[in-house]
Amino acid sequence: MAISIGIAKKDRESIARHLSKLLADTYSLYLKTHSFHWNVTGPQFNSLHLMFETQYNALWLAADEVAERIRTLDVFAPGSYSQFGKLTAIKEEPGVPDWKEMVNQLVEGHEIAAHTARETTKAANAAGDEGTADLVTGRLIEHEKTAWMLRSLLR
Repeated sequence: MAISIGIAKKDRESIARHLSKLLADTYSLYLKTHSFHWNVTGPQFNSLHLMFETQYNALWLAADEVAERIRTLDVFAPGSYSQFGKLTAIKEEPGVPDWKEMVNQLVEGHEIAAHTARETTKAANAAGDEGTADLVTGRLIEHEKTAWMLRSLLR
């Protein structure tokens, strides 16, 4: 059955490309945050271990929301590590850095995701896609807030 939600196919596909980048950022941050949760050490262990757990759970749920929005636009969502690797600007961490570097990398990752969310919101607004704009504005706020909270640990 053809989709008829008031957004042209070319606009839905363009928005979905932006959302796919946001999904890749979200999933990459999820994976990195979960790894850091498992591997953090040092005097801040307990608070960081719990903070990272809260953050990776939120990212897991956010990834699902973003992917489902892509599907709502009648486009298939990316779902492999290789696809995500091509779409995200968040660098993979192959080792186990100290807790300060973990926090630095997560700040950077959330800031990258905030930039991606901002661009996605612009594309959605230009196409009159209030649903995507609303979803992504919420993601933008969460990425900015999480970056601020993490950054506060380093001052």
